[in-house]
Amino acid sequence: SRGLGDVYKRQEQKLPVAVLATIGVVLSTALVGCMMWGVFFGLGLDVPFIYCLLFGSLISPTDPIAVLGILKSVGVPKSLETKITGESLFNDGIGVVLFLVLLEVATGSQHGGDLAAHHVALLFAQEAFGGVGLGLLAGWIAYRMLSGIDGYQVEVLITLALVMGTYTLAGRLHFSGPIAVVVAGLLIGNHGRALAMSARTREHLDTFWELVDEILNAVLFVLIGLEVLVLPLEREYLLAGVVAIPVVLLARFVSVSLSINVLRRWRVFTPHVVRILTWGGLRGGISVALALAVPPGPQREILVSVTYAIVLFSIIVQGLTIGALIRRSPAVPI
Repeated sequence: SRGLGDVYKRQEQKLPVAVLATIGVVLSTALVGCMMWGVFFGLGLDVPFIYCLLFGSLISPTDPIAVLGILKSVGVPKSLETKITGESLFNDGIGVVLFLVLLEVATGSQHGGDLAAHHVALLFAQEAFGGVGLGLLAGWIAYRMLSGIDGYQVEVLITLALVMGTYTLAGRLHFSGPIAVVVAGLLIGNHGRALAMSARTREHLDTFWELVDEILNAVLFVLIGLEVLVLPLEREYLLAGVVAIPVVLLARFVSVSLSINVLRRWRVFTPHVVRILTWGGLRGGISVALALAVPPGPQREILVSVTYAIVLFSIIVQGLTIGALIRRSPAVPI
């Protein structure tokens, strides 16, 4: 019954998470793209508008890894932690889909490819809805397997196979791997965790995935540090990165504010929710990975340099000050 109660509490946050991860990401992408086009133009950098939107799509997803430990240490309400975590999980998938669609448009425009609206819409639908469908199917199969087994060793391996197999199959089918894995994970983490796992299995499963998470993130940030050594240190690139920091924060503030104001018709929020979600929306590995996925060219060097500047500011400055910001805010459910 406790597991079902936790599921219900998480279900209450699905509307805020869905709005922040969809409307919020799309709006942030558009705002960052438009403002950065003006910044690049003012600095004399030749960055086409479509690449500015591409930058908006890769910098809009948030990364909860650096901030979740702080949130738990200061004792924030579970509802806020769920919003930040759930939004980051889903906006990774939405951001990757937007990035792939815009990348297709950018590379197609360079080579005279098909840029028809129906082509873009079809690509978006295939990535997003295909990922959701695949995630539901894979999650249901794994759920049925977990229901018939009572051995934590095998159940942990099933979840590992679910993640790796779903992501690999999504790539082969040209679906969104992040969305597919997140949907499958939500199915297993909610209904599977409450109805198909024993308490012992849940304990071992949590321990295993926490360890995997820590290892992979340590490797990721080591690679990020190595990549910094080969970044071009052009004066204009560094200046663009410095200017991009308040631009991205402003876009985050506007997108979160509008999303929360829409949700106020159905939910009650404290006055500090926008401030915490804005400053707590750290950028991390997903933004760097997408920036490095931009095809080689002058635009890639600019976007990678600006992305690294924002990620470093986000992790160092925002990550070290979000705890103090939360402590000064009333600790009530939001």
